[in-house]
Amino acid sequence: MQIFKVGGAVRDRLLGKPVTDIDWVVVGATTEEMLAKGYRPVGADFPVFLHPKSGEEYALARTERKSGRGYGGFTFHASPEVTLEEDLIRRDLTINAMAEDDHGNLTDPYHGQRDLDARVLRHVSPAFAEDPLRVLRVARFAARYAELGFTVAPETLELMRQLSESGELEALTAERSWKEISRALMEDQPQVFIQVLRDCGALKVLMPEVDALFGVPQPEAHHPEIDTGVHTLSVLEQAARHQQPLTVRWACLLHDLGKGLTPKEEWPRHIAHEHKGLKLIKALNERFKAPRDCQELALLVGEYHTHGHRALELKASTLLELLQSFDVYRRPQRFEEFIIACEMDARGRKGLEQRSYPQADYLRGAATAARGIAVQPLLEKGFKGPGLGEAIKRERLKALKAYKEAAST
Repeated sequence: MQIFKVGGAVRDRLLGKPVTDIDWVVVGATTEEMLAKGYRPVGADFPVFLHPKSGEEYALARTERKSGRGYGGFTFHASPEVTLEEDLIRRDLTINAMAEDDHGNLTDPYHGQRDLDARVLRHVSPAFAEDPLRVLRVARFAARYAELGFTVAPETLELMRQLSESGELEALTAERSWKEISRALMEDQPQVFIQVLRDCGALKVLMPEVDALFGVPQPEAHHPEIDTGVHTLSVLEQAARHQQPLTVRWACLLHDLGKGLTPKEEWPRHIAHEHKGLKLIKALNERFKAPRDCQELALLVGEYHTHGHRALELKASTLLELLQSFDVYRRPQRFEEFIIACEMDARGRKGLEQRSYPQADYLRGAATAARGIAVQPLLEKGFKGPGLGEAIKRERLKALKAYKEAAST
């Protein structure tokens, strides 16, 4: 019985990055031996055990064979005869197919260290093409390690392209896809994730609404980068650069989907793209079963982001309607995330990344003014029921008019 540290822990140590999760592989052991040593079994698909003290996962060395469609379409075989090399060859990338013993000795049968040094993401074996989830995983690793200069090997990108064209991506469950997408969006360079998916043809399968934005022009006066797809990647890049949460990053990715529906004869203008895009945002939200907070913010940013950009010009009544739409009195954080998404949208334009965005503080001030209306005095005046609601609305409108007047002087 031999125990090896494998995968990401080995990779990140060699890269000089912090090691968080550690995966272990046990060679030469049976399930009965693991149980006798106090390991607790988890997982129905293959023999994985929790260490009796550390709680870390230990998996018996195993081989796998394709037996159906999708991520789960595999039959696993674990036995004491399975070697470490046989276990490692079923992994996705060479940089994830290295192992260390308890003395720090490296086992690297598929040249993962060489690819680490060359900054290349390369598949271990042709069996890579059997698992469609690996398309998303490789794109995620590309986003994670882009800052270190990593790129996807051409032959690996070709296998990803074949997977994208095979129909296998459609077999992925919403839950598995969202897990990879959400993790990728939280990497330091999430725009690389989207670009790699596009390069291998996976974006038009998984998110055709986003893929459709590339090649769609916008007015150069407002968008020096012109291309809507390029702009979307830049907005996502800004959201990551400013360390925004997943809700904001998802909204940034989807905010301009309506521009993909504009007839060519209307280019580069995109009249009412905000409303046209809502059905596309809903479709993507539902396809990946995005969390509710991500869904809600994406729809609100899609519908109102141009209001955010024109905030200084909005009438007090329109400002009030905007605040009401966000339920800013009970959910102030959601409005704050909307403001941030609008700012990332404004910064996601070529050459304008550092331009100030006074609309942000203006909108925050408007929300503060509207929230400052006290209800108690209105109750004391005898207002109640629908009448109270109307009275509160009048007072808020009055406060916003005063705020707007003060801000313009």
